[in-house]
Amino acid sequence: MSEEIFSGNQNNKPIVDIILPNYNKGEYLNEAINSVFNQTLKNWKLYIIDDNSTDNSINIINKFSQSEKIKIIKLHKNKGPSFCRNYAMRISKAKYISFIDSDDVWFKQKLEKQIKFMENNNLNFTYTDYIPFFESYTKKKFKKKTTLKEYFNYKMFTRNSSINTTTMIISRSILKSHRFKKIKLLEDYLFKCKLLKSNNIAKKFNESLAYYRILSKSRSSQRFRNIYWLWYINKRFNRMNFINNLISIFLISINSIKKYGIK
Repeated sequence: MSEEIFSGNQNNKPIVDIILPNYNKGEYLNEAINSVFNQTLKNWKLYIIDDNSTDNSINIINKFSQSEKIKIIKLHKNKGPSFCRNYAMRISKAKYISFIDSDDVWFKQKLEKQIKFMENNNLNFTYTDYIPFFESYTKKKFKKKTTLKEYFNYKMFTRNSSINTTTMIISRSILKSHRFKKIKLLEDYLFKCKLLKSNNIAKKFNESLAYYRILSKSRSSQRFRNIYWLWYINKRFNRMNFINNLISIFLISINSIKKYGIK
Protein backbone atom coordinates (compact mmCIF):
# COMPACT_ATOMS: atom_id res chain seq x y z
CA MET A 1 0.00 0.00 0.00
CA SER A 2 1.17 3.49 -0.80
CA GLU A 3 2.37 5.51 2.19
CA GLU A 4 -0.01 8.31 1.18
CA ILE A 5 -2.90 6.29 2.58
CA PHE A 6 -1.45 6.89 6.03
CA SER A 7 -0.55 10.52 5.44
CA GLY A 8 -2.56 13.68 5.28
CA ASN A 9 -2.72 13.39 1.47
CA GLN A 10 -5.03 10.41 1.38
CA ASN A 11 -6.88 9.81 -1.87
CA ASN A 12 -10.66 9.50 -1.94
CA LYS A 13 -10.91 5.87 -3.03
CA PRO A 14 -12.09 3.79 -0.05
CA ILE A 15 -9.70 1.09 1.04
CA VAL A 16 -12.12 -0.11 3.72
CA ASP A 17 -15.89 -0.36 3.79
CA ILE A 18 -17.49 -0.12 7.22
CA ILE A 19 -20.78 -1.92 7.86
CA LEU A 20 -23.05 -0.61 10.59
CA PRO A 21 -26.41 -2.37 11.06
CA ASN A 22 -28.87 -0.63 13.36
CA TYR A 23 -32.15 -1.46 15.02
CA ASN A 24 -33.52 0.88 17.68
CA LYS A 25 -30.14 2.01 18.98
CA GLY A 26 -30.79 5.72 18.45
CA GLU A 27 -29.61 6.44 21.99
CA TYR A 28 -26.06 5.35 21.06
CA LEU A 29 -25.98 5.73 17.28
CA ASN A 30 -24.57 9.25 17.11
CA GLU A 31 -21.53 8.24 19.18
CA ALA A 32 -20.86 5.20 16.99
CA ILE A 33 -21.09 7.14 13.71
CA ASN A 34 -18.93 9.99 15.00
CA SER A 35 -16.24 7.51 16.03
CA VAL A 36 -16.05 6.55 12.35
CA PHE A 37 -15.91 10.16 11.17
CA ASN A 38 -13.11 10.85 13.65
CA GLN A 39 -10.84 8.17 12.19
CA THR A 40 -7.33 9.31 11.27
CA LEU A 41 -7.57 7.11 8.18
CA LYS A 42 -9.96 8.84 5.77
CA ASN A 43 -10.14 6.29 2.95
CA TRP A 44 -13.37 4.67 4.09
CA LYS A 45 -17.02 4.40 3.16
CA LEU A 46 -19.68 3.76 5.78
CA TYR A 47 -22.74 1.66 5.02
CA ILE A 48 -25.54 2.25 7.52
CA ILE A 49 -28.38 -0.24 7.25
CA ASP A 50 -31.35 0.68 9.41
CA ASP A 51 -33.49 -2.37 10.08
CA ASN A 52 -36.86 -0.57 10.16
CA SER A 53 -36.20 1.11 13.53
CA THR A 54 -39.16 2.47 15.49
CA ASP A 55 -37.19 4.85 17.74
CA ASN A 56 -35.38 8.08 16.79
CA SER A 57 -32.66 6.28 14.80
CA ILE A 58 -33.75 7.70 11.44
CA ASN A 59 -33.50 11.25 12.76
CA ILE A 60 -29.94 10.56 13.89
CA ILE A 61 -28.99 8.90 10.60
CA ASN A 62 -30.50 11.68 8.49
CA LYS A 63 -28.11 14.20 10.05
CA PHE A 64 -25.30 12.45 8.14
CA SER A 65 -27.18 12.00 4.86
CA GLN A 66 -25.31 14.78 3.02
CA SER A 67 -21.95 13.08 3.38
CA GLU A 68 -20.62 11.36 0.27
CA LYS A 69 -18.74 8.97 2.55
CA ILE A 70 -21.96 7.39 3.80
CA LYS A 71 -24.42 5.10 2.07
CA ILE A 72 -27.71 4.89 3.97
CA ILE A 73 -30.09 1.99 3.42
CA LYS A 74 -33.48 2.17 5.15
CA LEU A 75 -35.32 -1.12 5.23
CA HIS A 76 -39.12 -1.05 5.22
CA LYS A 77 -39.37 -4.38 7.03
CA ASN A 78 -37.33 -5.74 9.91
CA LYS A 79 -34.93 -8.30 8.43
CA GLY A 80 -32.41 -8.93 11.23
CA PRO A 81 -28.66 -8.24 11.52
CA SER A 82 -27.62 -11.03 9.14
CA PHE A 83 -29.61 -9.56 6.25
CA CYS A 84 -28.27 -6.06 7.00
CA ARG A 85 -24.63 -7.12 6.99
CA ASN A 86 -25.03 -9.37 3.95
CA TYR A 87 -26.74 -6.58 1.99
CA ALA A 88 -23.89 -4.18 2.71
CA MET A 89 -21.22 -6.77 1.87
CA ARG A 90 -22.94 -7.41 -1.46
CA ILE A 91 -22.84 -3.77 -2.58
CA SER A 92 -19.50 -2.78 -0.99
CA LYS A 93 -16.38 -2.69 -3.13
CA ALA A 94 -13.34 -1.86 -0.98
CA LYS A 95 -10.35 -4.11 -0.40
CA TYR A 96 -11.18 -4.51 3.30
CA ILE A 97 -14.45 -4.90 5.19
CA SER A 98 -14.90 -3.86 8.80
CA PHE A 99 -17.86 -3.90 11.15
CA ILE A 100 -19.07 -1.68 13.95
CA ASP A 101 -22.18 -2.28 16.02
CA SER A 102 -24.42 0.74 16.50
CA ASP A 103 -23.82 0.87 20.26
CA ASP A 104 -20.02 0.49 20.17
CA VAL A 105 -17.24 3.07 19.73
CA TRP A 106 -13.89 3.04 17.91
CA PHE A 107 -10.62 4.66 18.95
CA LYS A 108 -9.51 7.37 16.49
CA GLN A 109 -6.59 5.38 15.07
CA LYS A 110 -8.42 2.09 14.82
CA LEU A 111 -8.55 1.80 11.05
CA GLU A 112 -5.16 3.36 10.40
CA LYS A 113 -3.23 1.14 12.80
CA GLN A 114 -5.05 -2.08 12.03
CA ILE A 115 -4.98 -1.79 8.24
CA LYS A 116 -1.33 -0.78 8.25
CA PHE A 117 -0.67 -3.90 10.34
CA MET A 118 -2.54 -5.99 7.78
CA GLU A 119 -0.77 -4.44 4.80
CA ASN A 120 2.70 -4.71 6.30
CA ASN A 121 2.22 -8.36 7.25
CA ASN A 122 0.02 -9.53 4.36
CA LEU A 123 -2.87 -10.48 6.67
CA ASN A 124 -6.46 -11.14 5.67
CA PHE A 125 -8.25 -11.42 9.02
CA THR A 126 -7.43 -9.35 12.10
CA TYR A 127 -8.96 -8.24 15.38
CA THR A 128 -7.89 -6.20 18.41
CA ASP A 129 -8.34 -6.08 22.13
CA TYR A 130 -11.16 -3.89 23.39
CA ILE A 131 -12.50 -2.27 26.55
CA PRO A 132 -15.94 -3.37 27.76
CA PHE A 133 -18.05 -0.72 29.49
CA PHE A 134 -21.55 -0.09 30.71
CA GLU A 135 -23.49 3.00 31.69
CA SER A 136 -24.98 3.60 35.11
CA TYR A 137 -26.98 6.76 35.70
CA THR A 138 -25.49 8.31 32.51
CA LYS A 139 -21.91 7.64 33.68
CA LYS A 140 -19.65 5.26 31.78
CA LYS A 141 -17.98 2.58 33.88
CA PHE A 142 -15.10 0.81 32.17
CA LYS A 143 -14.00 -2.74 32.80
CA LYS A 144 -10.49 -4.11 32.39
CA LYS A 145 -9.34 -4.29 28.78
CA THR A 146 -9.27 -7.71 27.21
CA THR A 147 -6.05 -9.66 26.76
CA LEU A 148 -6.99 -11.91 23.87
CA LYS A 149 -4.89 -14.63 22.30
CA GLU A 150 -2.38 -13.57 19.64
CA TYR A 151 -4.17 -15.58 16.97
CA PHE A 152 -7.15 -17.89 16.45
CA ASN A 153 -7.68 -20.85 14.19
CA TYR A 154 -11.00 -22.63 13.92
CA LYS A 155 -10.52 -25.08 16.80
CA MET A 156 -9.24 -22.38 19.16
CA PHE A 157 -12.14 -20.08 18.31
CA THR A 158 -14.78 -22.71 19.07
CA ARG A 159 -13.32 -22.88 22.59
CA ASN A 160 -12.78 -19.16 23.09
CA SER A 161 -14.99 -17.03 20.84
CA SER A 162 -13.43 -13.74 21.93
CA ILE A 163 -13.08 -12.04 18.54
CA ASN A 164 -15.39 -9.05 18.87
CA THR A 165 -17.13 -8.20 15.59
CA THR A 166 -16.63 -4.47 16.19
CA THR A 167 -12.83 -5.00 16.19
CA MET A 168 -12.71 -7.30 13.18
CA ILE A 169 -11.38 -6.42 9.70
CA ILE A 170 -11.32 -8.95 6.88
CA SER A 171 -9.96 -8.84 3.36
CA ARG A 172 -12.48 -9.19 0.57
CA SER A 173 -10.22 -11.89 -0.87
CA ILE A 174 -11.27 -14.36 1.85
CA LEU A 175 -14.96 -13.41 1.90
CA LYS A 176 -15.87 -15.46 -1.20
CA SER A 177 -19.36 -16.91 -0.66
CA HIS A 178 -19.29 -16.60 3.13
CA ARG A 179 -22.26 -14.70 4.49
CA PHE A 180 -24.07 -14.30 7.80
CA LYS A 181 -26.64 -17.05 8.29
CA LYS A 182 -30.15 -15.95 9.23
CA ILE A 183 -30.49 -17.44 12.70
CA LYS A 184 -31.97 -15.95 15.86
CA LEU A 185 -28.74 -15.50 17.83
CA LEU A 186 -24.95 -15.76 17.46
CA GLU A 187 -24.95 -15.30 13.70
CA ASP A 188 -21.59 -13.55 14.04
CA TYR A 189 -20.12 -16.58 15.84
CA LEU A 190 -21.14 -18.83 12.94
CA PHE A 191 -19.78 -16.37 10.37
CA LYS A 192 -16.37 -16.32 12.04
CA CYS A 193 -16.40 -20.11 12.30
CA LYS A 194 -16.97 -20.32 8.54
CA LEU A 195 -14.09 -17.95 7.80
CA LEU A 196 -11.70 -19.79 10.11
CA LYS A 197 -12.82 -23.20 8.89
CA SER A 198 -11.73 -22.17 5.39
CA ASN A 199 -8.04 -22.40 6.39
CA ASN A 200 -7.87 -18.78 7.53
CA ILE A 201 -6.04 -17.61 10.64
CA ALA A 202 -7.13 -14.51 12.56
CA LYS A 203 -4.25 -12.41 13.93
CA LYS A 204 -4.43 -9.82 16.67
CA PHE A 205 -3.17 -6.26 16.46
CA ASN A 206 -1.93 -5.90 20.00
CA GLU A 207 -3.72 -2.74 21.14
CA SER A 208 -7.18 -1.94 22.44
CA LEU A 209 -8.88 0.00 19.66
CA ALA A 210 -12.57 -0.18 20.53
CA TYR A 211 -15.06 0.21 23.34
CA TYR A 212 -17.69 -2.54 23.62
CA ARG A 213 -20.92 -1.47 25.30
CA ILE A 214 -22.50 -3.98 27.67
CA LEU A 215 -26.28 -3.64 27.68
CA SER A 216 -27.96 -5.22 30.69
CA LYS A 217 -30.87 -6.47 28.61
CA SER A 218 -28.47 -8.30 26.29
CA ARG A 219 -26.42 -10.12 28.93
CA SER A 220 -27.85 -12.21 31.77
CA SER A 221 -31.35 -12.25 30.28
CA GLN A 222 -30.00 -14.01 27.19
CA ARG A 223 -27.29 -16.16 28.74
CA PHE A 224 -29.28 -19.39 28.59
CA ARG A 225 -30.57 -18.59 25.10
CA ASN A 226 -26.98 -18.03 23.98
CA ILE A 227 -25.97 -21.43 25.36
CA TYR A 228 -28.83 -23.08 23.49
CA TRP A 229 -27.92 -21.40 20.20
CA LEU A 230 -24.23 -22.13 20.66
CA TRP A 231 -25.13 -25.81 21.10
CA TYR A 232 -27.38 -25.69 18.05
CA ILE A 233 -24.80 -24.00 15.82
CA ASN A 234 -22.02 -26.35 16.89
CA LYS A 235 -24.19 -29.37 16.22
CA ARG A 236 -26.02 -28.25 13.08
CA PHE A 237 -23.36 -26.26 11.24
CA ASN A 238 -20.01 -27.10 12.87
CA ARG A 239 -20.88 -30.81 13.01
CA MET A 240 -19.48 -31.27 16.50
CA ASN A 241 -20.04 -34.46 18.43
CA PHE A 242 -21.59 -34.37 21.90
CA ILE A 243 -18.32 -34.20 23.87
CA ASN A 244 -16.69 -31.49 21.76
CA ASN A 245 -19.88 -29.47 21.90
CA LEU A 246 -19.92 -29.64 25.71
CA ILE A 247 -16.26 -28.58 25.84
CA SER A 248 -16.94 -25.68 23.49
CA ILE A 249 -19.90 -24.39 25.52
CA PHE A 250 -18.09 -24.76 28.84
CA LEU A 251 -14.91 -22.97 27.75
CA ILE A 252 -16.73 -20.19 25.89
CA SER A 253 -18.95 -19.61 28.93
CA ILE A 254 -15.94 -19.40 31.25
CA ASN A 255 -14.23 -16.87 28.98
CA SER A 256 -17.40 -14.79 28.79
CA ILE A 257 -17.66 -14.66 32.57
CA LYS A 258 -13.99 -13.63 32.81
CA LYS A 259 -14.57 -10.71 30.44
CA TYR A 260 -17.98 -9.47 31.53
CA GLY A 261 -18.80 -11.02 34.89
CA ILE A 262 -21.72 -13.23 35.87
CA LYS A 263 -24.42 -10.55 35.70
